[in-house]
Amino acid sequence: MRKLNKFGTCAALTAAFAISVGAGTVLAQDGAPPPPVPNSAPNTSSDSMPPNQAPETTANQPMRPNGRTNMQPKSDADFAKEAAQGGEAEVKLGQLAMQNGQSDSVKNFGKKMVDDHIKAGDNLKAAATKSNIDLPAGLSPKDQATYDRLSKLNGSAFDQAYARSMVRDHVQDIAAFRQESASGTDPNIKQFATATLPTLQEHLRDARAMETAVGVQPRNASRRAAAAASTGNDSPAPPPAPQH
Repeated sequence: MRKLNKFGTCAALTAAFAISVGAGTVLAQDGAPPPPVPNSAPNTSSDSMPPNQAPETTANQPMRPNGRTNMQPKSDADFAKEAAQGGEAEVKLGQLAMQNGQSDSVKNFGKKMVDDHIKAGDNLKAAATKSNIDLPAGLSPKDQATYDRLSKLNGSAFDQAYARSMVRDHVQDIAAFRQESASGTDPNIKQFATATLPTLQEHLRDARAMETAVGVQPRNASRRAAAAASTGNDSPAPPPAPQH
């Protein structure tokens, strides 16, 4: 009986101890503060940004090339002013061709430039007067640089440089006159461009013929030769140029 009581007492004490330990563990768990809830909202304060970095706005976006988002066509007044300077350049370069040129084709082309562009200049002045447009006098910096460069040349060197310049200039002039003729809004300037365009196209044909006459090699001659080689063209090659 004493053994049973003793055993029962020990068992009771053991159970009581286990209960107290378990209760303490539960109390310890229940008494612990809950973990912080993560903040899912983004921090938009300036303190969270890297140093020296401002928020992205339209004010600090990179600009397009040349600072322009689109290219606007020239106004009628701008076209008239550029045409006046270009025409005066053709007159002065034509006079230079008559003086420094060696080939008759260059001298004759230069005289044609003087005559035709003086006439076109007078027509442009009349149109500009009707439209209250003030035309500049003198050459543009670009044309002045061309004149200065060609004025230092003589003979065949001048002939070839002048012929190249005339082809290049008239290609650009035709594009500008064609645009003004198609989309100009001033009736006087637009009519001038339309009336002058055929003369410029004739000048370009003559300038290309002048290039051939003075021995300027076509700019696409090497491309044609490469294309003929790639297609197996068996046509005979032109004879080599004589060595001087």
